Amino acid sequence: MDNEISTQPHGMEDLEIQEWLESLDSVLESSGPEVAAEILERLRAHATVNGIDLPFSANTPYANTIPVRLEPLFPGDQELERRIKSLIRWNALAMVVRANRVEHNIGGHISTYASAATLYEVGFNHFFRARSEEFEGDTVYFQGHASPGMYARAFLEGRLSAQKLENFRRELKPGGGLSSYPHPWLMPDFWEFPTVSMGLSPLMAIYQARFNRYLEDRGMKPVTDAKVWAFLGDGETDEPESLGAITLASREKLDNLIFVVNCNLQRLDGPVRGNGQIIQELESAFRGARWNVIKVLWGSEWDPIFERDTEGLLVERMGELVDGEYQKLVVSSGAYVREHFFGSDPRLLQLVEPMSDESLRRLRLGGHDPRKVYAAYKAAVEHKGSPTVILARTIKGYGLGEAGEGKNVTHQQKKLNEDELREFRSRFGIPLNDEDCIEVPFYRPAEDSVEIQYLRARREALGGYVPARSTRSKPLVADHDELFKEFHEGSEGREVSTTMAFVGMLRKMLKDAEIGKLIVPIVPDEARTFGMESLFRTVGIYSSVGQKYEPVDVNTLLYYKEAKDGQILEEGITEAGSMASFIAAGSAYATHGINTIPFFIYYSMFGFQRIADFIWAAADMRVRGFLLGGTAGRTTLSGEGLQHQDGNSQVLALPVPNIKAYDPAFAYEIAVIIQDGIRRMYKDGESVFYYITVMNEPYAMPAMPGDVKDGILKGMYRFRRATHAKSKLRAQLFGSGAILNEALRAQEILETKYGVSADVWSVTSYKELYNDGVETERWNRLHPGEKPRVPYVSKCLADAPGVLVAASDYLKTLPNMISKWMPRRLASLGTDGFGRSEGRTSLRDFFEVDSRFITLATLHELFVDGKIERSVLDKVIKDLGINPDKTNPVIS
Repeated sequence: MDNEISTQPHGMEDLEIQEWLESLDSVLESSGPEVAAEILERLRAHATVNGIDLPFSANTPYANTIPVRLEPLFPGDQELERRIKSLIRWNALAMVVRANRVEHNIGGHISTYASAATLYEVGFNHFFRARSEEFEGDTVYFQGHASPGMYARAFLEGRLSAQKLENFRRELKPGGGLSSYPHPWLMPDFWEFPTVSMGLSPLMAIYQARFNRYLEDRGMKPVTDAKVWAFLGDGETDEPESLGAITLASREKLDNLIFVVNCNLQRLDGPVRGNGQIIQELESAFRGARWNVIKVLWGSEWDPIFERDTEGLLVERMGELVDGEYQKLVVSSGAYVREHFFGSDPRLLQLVEPMSDESLRRLRLGGHDPRKVYAAYKAAVEHKGSPTVILARTIKGYGLGEAGEGKNVTHQQKKLNEDELREFRSRFGIPLNDEDCIEVPFYRPAEDSVEIQYLRARREALGGYVPARSTRSKPLVADHDELFKEFHEGSEGREVSTTMAFVGMLRKMLKDAEIGKLIVPIVPDEARTFGMESLFRTVGIYSSVGQKYEPVDVNTLLYYKEAKDGQILEEGITEAGSMASFIAAGSAYATHGINTIPFFIYYSMFGFQRIADFIWAAADMRVRGFLLGGTAGRTTLSGEGLQHQDGNSQVLALPVPNIKAYDPAFAYEIAVIIQDGIRRMYKDGESVFYYITVMNEPYAMPAMPGDVKDGILKGMYRFRRATHAKSKLRAQLFGSGAILNEALRAQEILETKYGVSADVWSVTSYKELYNDGVETERWNRLHPGEKPRVPYVSKCLADAPGVLVAASDYLKTLPNMISKWMPRRLASLGTDGFGRSEGRTSLRDFFEVDSRFITLATLHELFVDGKIERSVLDKVIKDLGINPDKTNPVIS
């Protein structure tokens, strides 16, 4: 294996090897590790130059990184901290067990916190600094499945009542309860970050640490030594997001970032790497990415054994075992450990000859030893120049005994029998008798007890309680009417896309006295696609080191300009990373007390479809800001084909409760939406964020037709009335985004060629209309004795005569979901199916959403109502060049 000690080279005597080792020891003693490392590096380089092929390994031996001689003194009362930790263990266990006694299979997790209790308690007692007016505090991403431990500690601190713990996972009970995992939406004063969707928190932590530096480099917050801590499981690192951005952290030299990987070697169903070593694998990945790696594998009880091992046999043996074998050792007797671990070599057996089988069984792992964990944490916070990862070896379900300590079933453990409860009670010294013990009561010492006093004192020394969340930013003041006014006036015949209209607004916002410095433009390597390159010169692209090179386009007006105080976050080709930056910026009002306003613009197809889990996490976190789905719609992006053509995102936005989704057609609509969004989020402090789709199709932008702001925000308004309102043949046409122009063309065709007078409505948000309709129905259902309310759609169309036809660049389900509140049957045209590499005209013909198909659908509805003859339809199909036998786009 990578970390095995090399076998003795041919012809080389033990004495000669010993001389080399003694020489290295001498250098270490006289000159220190830095000089020794330099000598070794020069020897390696010299060997390479002389043709000696030294195989690369990013691994170190399977041992603790910090030797005993370099361990700092433990600063706290270790015995008292152990008692506090034991009480927290008990209450965490009691919470889950009691909940599952009351309601079968309510769920919850005991084993994750059981394995990580020491990792957290050392942090709580000595490292995690709270946020205050004077200091921004440390940011901690707690492992989601360990939430019972955080609740149990908050109970001892007096922050959560016994009733809250009693109602764990039953939040709707009288008096309230506790959410299953960290959910800021449900517990907005407690949790900061939702972390239980595996893999998201490591990526969010990396970009949070980088965003902290971004704010410092732009002078928006003072430079501090605040840290970002991310706790994750070794099995979680298989998620691609977990390790996907670790090179960014080292490239940016984020020494404010600390990962703590709880290496209990188990995932839900079995070992993480039964046939390998996950710790060595992770060390290789992080060291290869230039992180500072600290391994905490073996507890203090191992130190005397290591000291007796002068030949390095113990470390060699540790490197030989695979994780499946280590898991077996955890659940086995001391005799088994002696025979199967130490028994591989008589010399190893000799090392543990003085020890009993029971003492062998109780040899602690490093992640359960406060002294070892403290040493690692102290080294991590003091390290400069790169991020740190701590790989801490633990046992899943530590302390659960026969109930599941170290076993494959441990993750699902939610109940313990009477014997198991008594064993747990005795092992951790919980002051309960046998009778009380089996009732699993919550236990909290008296307020004046040494445990409570110590716990409070430690948190007071670190600034307060963690986790805790508060909104500390001051609301904006201005209404920004003047800023957006010009976009209400139209483009005076000049053709621009809604994307370019948005970029124009962004440019103005960046110059605004109040919000300019707060704007955070975020782009995943598509700034030029979206016409944002003009911003390169004006506000610059953020780089922590500035610009060390002369760009190839330096002689052009819009050259690529990086700067240490740059405002644009140009993230490269990573939607997930860009979304993590959006989350960091969108939650800065709580994390930093700064109202940063992120505008994340990206290919709309790569938003909800690709990073929907991050968007859901943003919703849970009460993030504020604007997501801009660029090149939106299935028929607006010429030539790009199936993968890039978005007919989904407006539909996929529906399940996110607090996102406001809009599909505007004109510049003034975007201006109204963004201005109102800034007011609602940053002035009124609402926990909402926005999704706005913008297109790359250029057309003349009209002026705002009167006071339609209310309609724009509510979801629809009548954009253009029919010329002949008293015509016998009437219709109502609904369009949104770029397809609204097709509805306007259909309006003209219907009137001039077929005598049908149609009103055209701009539908800016089907989601807003749907939510209003559902809420109105709910109110009426719950208030049967009062005058029924009327959905906004119904009000708009109360006096609107004729057939109803809606055309959308998205799935037909989008307009269909509001049809129940319309006065008559609705004919929906949409873009269900896979896209094609084609131009706009051909795509709209293929999906049957252009002006011709809108015209045909209108006349067909009139035919169904008996208002026109079938012969008219035959003529229309022929006149408009529609192929009645064309392929169905839904299935082609």
